Amino acid sequence: MHRSLLRLLPAAAALAVLAALALHLGTDEVLATIAALDAGVLAAAVGIGFVSTTASATRWWLIARSAGLRLSLRRAVADYYRAQLANTVLPAGVLGDVHRAVDHGRRSGDLGGGVRAVMLDRMAGLVVLVLVAVGVLAAQPRLLPVLADLVLPSAAVGPVLGGLAAAAVLLLIVFRRRLLPLVRDLRRMATMRVWPGVVLLSGVAIAGYLATFVLAARAAGVTAPVAELLPALLLSLLVMGLPINVGGFGPREAVAAVAFAAQGLGAAAGFATSVGYGVLCLVACLPGLLTLVRRLRPVPPLDLPAPSCGLASPRPDHASSPRRIAAATADARSETSSRS
Repeated sequence: MHRSLLRLLPAAAALAVLAALALHLGTDEVLATIAALDAGVLAAAVGIGFVSTTASATRWWLIARSAGLRLSLRRAVADYYRAQLANTVLPAGVLGDVHRAVDHGRRSGDLGGGVRAVMLDRMAGLVVLVLVAVGVLAAQPRLLPVLADLVLPSAAVGPVLGGLAAAAVLLLIVFRRRLLPLVRDLRRMATMRVWPGVVLLSGVAIAGYLATFVLAARAAGVTAPVAELLPALLLSLLVMGLPINVGGFGPREAVAAVAFAAQGLGAAAGFATSVGYGVLCLVACLPGLLTLVRRLRPVPPLDLPAPSCGLASPRPDHASSPRRIAAATADARSETSSRS
C-alpha cells in the first residue's frame, strides 16, 4: 500500500504544479493556444516528429550495434515511436524507454546489453542537450540570475555540489563491478566510428524539439525572435528529464512560465506555449499507434497438412496407372478389330 502511494507521488506532484499554474495564471491562453493548433500546424508537428524520431532511433541503432547487439534500423524506428508514445501518455516519462530496453534485450539475447544501450542512448541525448543549453545560456545569460535564485540559493551551491560529488564517488565505489559492462559499452561508443554520428543525430533531434516548441509559441501568439526564445525553450526541455511529470506535463510548464516571464514575454504565454508543445508532441507520437497495433495483430495460422496420427497413408490405386490404362486400350482395340 505504501509503495503504491509512493509511486503515485511524482504524478500527484506534477498535477499539483499544473493546478497551481492554472489557478494563478488562468487557462484562457492555454485554451486559445490549443484552438490555434490547426491542421497545418499538426501536420508540421508530425513531419518534424518523424525527423526527430528517426534521428533518435538511428542514434540508438548506432549505440546498440557498437555494443554487438542485433537491431535493424527499421525495428529501431518502430520501437522508438512506440516508446515515445508511452512516454507521452504515461507518468514519469520513461516507462516507454524501460519497455524498449527490456524488449530489445530479450530479443537480442542480452537483457543487460539492451538496457545499457538504451541508457547510453538517453545519456547521449541528455549530454548534447546540456552542452547546447550551456552554450546558449552563456551567449544569452539573462536568465541565469533568475534561475539560480529559483532553483538553488547562491549560498547553497557549494555544499550541494560537494554532496553530489561525494555521492557519485560513493556510488562508483559500491557499484563498480556492475558498472564495468556500462563502461565497456561506453568505450565502444566513444570510438571515432560511432560518437560523431551520435552527436550529430542528437543535434538533429534537439533541433526538431526546438522547432516543435517554436510552433507552439507561435500558436500561443508569441512573436519574439527564435534566438530570444531559445534559452527558455532549452530550459523547458532540460527539466523534462525529471521523472516528476505526467506525460511530460508538470515542471516543464512551471519552468517555461518563469523563463518567459524573466524575458518579458509573460508567464501565461510560457504556460500556454508549454502546454501546446505537449499537445503537439502527443500528435507527433501518434504513428506509434500503428506500430503498436501491428505488433498486437495476431499472426495467421500456417496452412499445414493435417497430421496423420500414425495411420499409414493409403496405397496408390495401381488400377489407374498409365500402364494399365494403355493395356486396357490396346485390348479394346484388338477386340473391336477381331469382331469386324
